[in-house]
Amino acid sequence: MKSSPTIRDLTVAIYTVNRHAKTAPDNKELYDLKKLALEKLIKKGHATKIGLHFVDNPKFSQQHSTTLVRCCDFLFHMIPEKEDFKSLPHLGQQDQTARNPQERMSLRVAKELLEGFIGIPPKKPIIKKSKLKKKSVHNVHKTNSFRSSYLDG
Repeated sequence: MKSSPTIRDLTVAIYTVNRHAKTAPDNKELYDLKKLALEKLIKKGHATKIGLHFVDNPKFSQQHSTTLVRCCDFLFHMIPEKEDFKSLPHLGQQDQTARNPQERMSLRVAKELLEGFIGIPPKKPIIKKSKLKKKSVHNVHKTNSFRSSYLDG
C-alpha cells in the first residue's frame, strides 16, 4: 500500500509542473493542474495567499496582478480571484531576488502525485500496437496471377 504524499512532496510536484509549464508549447493542462492543486492546498490550510504582485511582462501592455501563494518554503503565483483584490494587500513589483529551492522530480511523477491529490483518475497507459508481421518471401506461395489478354490470343 502506497503512503500518501507529504505536503512537501506535493509542493515539489507543483514546482516541477510549473517549471515545465513555462517552457511547454501546450501548457494549459500543466497550469490547470498547478491551479487545482494550489486551490486544494489553500482550502486544506497547507498553503496561504500572501498578497498580490504586479505581473512583470503584462500582455498587450495592460498592467495586471497575480496572487502570491506560499506553501512550505516555496512561492507560487496564480490568477487572482475577485475576493483577493478586496482581502489581500498589494505588494507591488515582484522581488527578483526571491527564488524557490532547487528541487528535482520527474514530470511524470509530479503529474501522478498531483492528479492523485486532486482526485483526477489515472490515465491508462498508451499501449503501442505491435507492428504487423510481414510475410516472409520464402513462405509465400508463388503464383503467376498476372494474365494478359494479349497472350490469350
